Amino acid sequence: MKALVLTNEFPPNVYGGAGMHVAELTSALRGQLDLDIRTFGEQDETAPGWRVRGYAPPDGTGGPDARLRPAFEALGRDLAMTADPVDADLVHCHTWYSHFGGLLVQRAYGLPLVVTVHSLEPLRPWKREQLGGAYDLSSWVERTALEAADAVIAVSGDTRDDVLRLFAVPPERVEVIHNGIDATFFVPDPATDVLAEHGIAPDQPYALFVGRITRQKGIVHLLRAIRHLDPGIGVVLAAGQPDTAELAAEVTAGVAEAQRDRSGVIWIPEMLSREAIRQLYSHAAVFVCPSVYEPFGLTNLEAMACEGAVVASAVGGIPEVVVDGETGILVPLELSPHQPMSPVDPDRFARDLAGAINDLVADPARRVAMGRAGRRRAVEQFGWPAVAARTLELYSRLIA
Repeated sequence: MKALVLTNEFPPNVYGGAGMHVAELTSALRGQLDLDIRTFGEQDETAPGWRVRGYAPPDGTGGPDARLRPAFEALGRDLAMTADPVDADLVHCHTWYSHFGGLLVQRAYGLPLVVTVHSLEPLRPWKREQLGGAYDLSSWVERTALEAADAVIAVSGDTRDDVLRLFAVPPERVEVIHNGIDATFFVPDPATDVLAEHGIAPDQPYALFVGRITRQKGIVHLLRAIRHLDPGIGVVLAAGQPDTAELAAEVTAGVAEAQRDRSGVIWIPEMLSREAIRQLYSHAAVFVCPSVYEPFGLTNLEAMACEGAVVASAVGGIPEVVVDGETGILVPLELSPHQPMSPVDPDRFARDLAGAINDLVADPARRVAMGRAGRRRAVEQFGWPAVAARTLELYSRLIA
């Protein structure tokens, strides 16, 4: 069996959960079939049954609006990736950036098209703030690909429901295959060198946020919650790559305000290595995921694998990962019908987040029990070998 995998992110160019998913899935599938991985970058790796090629953006795709450039560059890379000879039994795409390429391969070579849904453009309307007209372009590409795909993989049951609600996709074509975790890598790390490097006091319990600075991840709501935290709780924000200059300024102001009012608020704006993130997970009193939209929520699973107790918003696929009262606390979130992905009552959501954090930090025994339960759940339910086996079985059905 031979699979062509098209993706925006692939190591070493990984900046989000989708990129980690592709990296881990292909690693787990390696040796069970031939993989031709084509990605955005400069990668060039060849081994038996394994080929990774990176594609640079074409020249002259700027357009009059700079916000259009990433979309036009993505389409240009897709064309380049699919113009190279294809020898595969199916094509598997990840994120809208690669969907156009998948459509081209499906039509030109008559191959089955598989699309994994990591997020959905209609549920990220704030992206228009960042992308302008490119948001309409990405939405069109996504819709065309999902409705043409021979199989759609949803990373959670909630995401499957969203696909069926928002797109004209037959239910029998949409399959839930959860994200996975490398539980041999994400393990508790007793070292403290990363904490020392960033000035994190080892004797002060801290709440940890890990994610991009985007409306989706809800970092602004955590910043509002800081004022309601008990004084002895620190906050560590491993947050970078802001979507827009406006959002970057909003977060900068929020962090500065929090730092004026209390000690122990630390912002790490640069992208950290997986090893550094693992250490932050391992020493956090609580991992916090205040997302307003989250198809799966991989960071919760990573924190759980490191025996971290989790406080997360009860949205999207998060309740399929975090068991309320057992591996963490889920905070209810009612979204406004008038403002895209904004809480009806942001102040209440902030207070509820802070209340859950305060409760867990005040109860170390409960935190430890949740951390151990989270580790067990991560290992038993979300290992990559099981995810790869389900993916391979889907491939086999499509080819047959």
